[in-house]
Amino acid sequence: MVRVAADGVEWTVTSGGQDWRVAWHPPPHPPPGTPHGSAAVCLAADQMVLVSGDVRRWGLPGGQPEPGEDWTAALHREVWEEACATVTGCRLLGYSRGRCTHGAEEGLVLVRAHWRAEVILYPWQPAFEMTHRQLVPAEQAPDAMWIENGFEPMYWRIFTEAAIPWVGARLGSGAAGRDLGCGPAEGAP
Repeated sequence: MVRVAADGVEWTVTSGGQDWRVAWHPPPHPPPGTPHGSAAVCLAADQMVLVSGDVRRWGLPGGQPEPGEDWTAALHREVWEEACATVTGCRLLGYSRGRCTHGAEEGLVLVRAHWRAEVILYPWQPAFEMTHRQLVPAEQAPDAMWIENGFEPMYWRIFTEAAIPWVGARLGSGAAGRDLGCGPAEGAP
């Protein structure tokens, strides 16, 4: 059975030896917590862009904000740094929120924005932590990704909001996030 994260409903995940209460929050307003960057379902035509630092764990481009960056600026920069791609359009899908309840970071609350982004790919020239990029048919991408145990409901929600066909077929419906009209970042190639 596929479980999909519901709005604001927390569940416990153990990650890195710590316990976290995680939840999905719909757009447009982020839930309370420390901004922890952006991640995106990046699509180049009907292909999803996946990145990896070790060729075993493939995931979505994304990362933490630089000082002074908002959610959108972090999205554009991370997609460029991790996938050698520029964002030509994007839609905010929602936010994930994690609250550490046990472990070294107990009390820490992190919030990440999740997007669907249309991208243009440039020649692969890795310069940061991601050393590999692959394109996968969008409907096959969820099966090609590494998803840490316990986070499956969050990813199924992200894929559902992004209208990925594989997920829609399994769940019987799709959802749509809010269109924020994100275009190319200033100075993007």
